[in-house]
Amino acid sequence: MKLKQARQNFLRIIGHYLLHFAINVLCKSLKFNFANNKAIEEMEMQKKSFVLAFWHGSMLLPWYLFRNMNYTALTSQSKDGDLLAKILRQWNYNVVRGSSSQGGNVALGILIDFAKNNQSILLTPDGPRGPIHKFKAGAVITAKKSGLPLILVAVGIKHKKILKSWDKFEIPKLFTEVNVFFSDPIFIDKNLDHDQISEVIANCELQLNELHDEANSFI
Repeated sequence: MKLKQARQNFLRIIGHYLLHFAINVLCKSLKFNFANNKAIEEMEMQKKSFVLAFWHGSMLLPWYLFRNMNYTALTSQSKDGDLLAKILRQWNYNVVRGSSSQGGNVALGILIDFAKNNQSILLTPDGPRGPIHKFKAGAVITAKKSGLPLILVAVGIKHKKILKSWDKFEIPKLFTEVNVFFSDPIFIDKNLDHDQISEVIANCELQLNELHDEANSFI
């Protein structure tokens, strides 16, 4: 029994490292086109922090693009979240575990603490269970309470495989073209009430979906 468990653990570790290697090879083969990325580049150069939000189904490439910058990422406490957390740690993210359904309030508090200490925060506002492309409150609340700007980013992949998952997870094909479109920074007044925050969330959802459609419009 112990030998079987040891073998399973070994295979799991090998599988994880092979997956990490394969993801890096795949992402390095892609041709990226960026739009409206000047503001975020300026903030990075000036070492200013921000909150970055992107849809769950297209999260692979934003995680990859912002690797090795010591940013903070939110992942769920599910088994899929375990795998993602391991990959993100290899990309030098500070990983916070939690979701809207399990550990959400604690995770949000930790994110806000990181943000108040000048850490950039990356998260998927429709994760971890959807509904797809439905903007939940976490990104907006983190930006509001920390004073950091919120930036939305949409990814369009020309040639890809779409999985049969709730988020229609997208895997790019080797050497394909990828559009990465950023919104202007969104600054959220700390004094907004609940109804006003709800309006901001609805506007962010609309803007990110419009950006998503634009990024996926290949000529």
